[in-house]
Amino acid sequence: MYSESDIDQAVAAGVMPAQVASDFRDHVAALRATPAVDEEHFRFLTGFNDIFVTIAIALLLVAVGNIGGNIDAAAGGAGVAGVAWLLATYFTARRRMALPSIVLLLAFVGGLAAIVAALGFSIVDDPSDRQSAAIGAVAAAVAAVGAWLHWRRFMVPITPAAGAAAAVGLVVSLLLTILPESLRLAWPLLFVGGIAVFAYAMRWDLSDRARQTRRADVAFWLHLVAAPMIAHSTFQMMGVFEGDMGLGKAVVVLLLYVAFALVALVVDRRALLVSSLVYVLYAMSVLIRTAGSTELSLAFTSLVIGSALLSLSAFWQPIRARVIARLGQWGDRLPPVQMAG
Repeated sequence: MYSESDIDQAVAAGVMPAQVASDFRDHVAALRATPAVDEEHFRFLTGFNDIFVTIAIALLLVAVGNIGGNIDAAAGGAGVAGVAWLLATYFTARRRMALPSIVLLLAFVGGLAAIVAALGFSIVDDPSDRQSAAIGAVAAAVAAVGAWLHWRRFMVPITPAAGAAAAVGLVVSLLLTILPESLRLAWPLLFVGGIAVFAYAMRWDLSDRARQTRRADVAFWLHLVAAPMIAHSTFQMMGVFEGDMGLGKAVVVLLLYVAFALVALVVDRRALLVSSLVYVLYAMSVLIRTAGSTELSLAFTSLVIGSALLSLSAFWQPIRARVIARLGQWGDRLPPVQMAG
């Protein structure tokens, strides 16, 4: 099994001409009757050995964390971060294994954040909300720096997404530390952070509109981070799960989901649809119960939403072509629409 990154590396090494790589991608896309640009490829598994190695890595890191934690909480985080970096020098730098590289990156960044959090909470006894936010800000800053160092050394596509999440955590934590009554601003701040990460993801996306290089993988993970920030903060600010949802609020949720679907079609990324799915399911069930069907509300909700998403997936490119056509010159800067032959 060969991944997109393997093909890119073969081209870079001169083993495979760029035109041959492009023709190969087009051939595979034709076999699947799906445009290659529509596949939203990302490298996750190169084989079952990835799963086997990941399980072994997880067991080792858990053991190191527990042993170090018995000495000191910060020592546990330091041990996890150190071992994760050492393992990455082999499984990421040399073996280029996808899933183990993702786990090791997250363990390294998480371990660094755990060191700061453990030290901060050991120094400040019974911290206030602002003190907790300040500790979180320092932990996020260290995690962001760690993600940058990891990217410089190993260039795992998920690393910019981890760094972006840490950066948003840093800014939000700092503002929660400084601003009065700041806890009320947590969701609005997260929404703004999500928009910023989304814009950063689009910068990567538009630098590889055909989605044939590692930049597309980086953009995928950034979209995956931005989507829940935007979706959850939006619906939490609306108070979707706070008390009974009225008919009017349910309609607004459905309209917002339609808006998210349009954005997903424009940028050719589906993360927003997945992140907000639980809210639209809840809103649809409210509408069905309001119509008088209480016992089968869950079944009807699943039927309607599932059918709609399957139809959208099946006709994604034709629908997207119509949406892009209405954008005029802006559509020329977006990932191209390629209809299946």
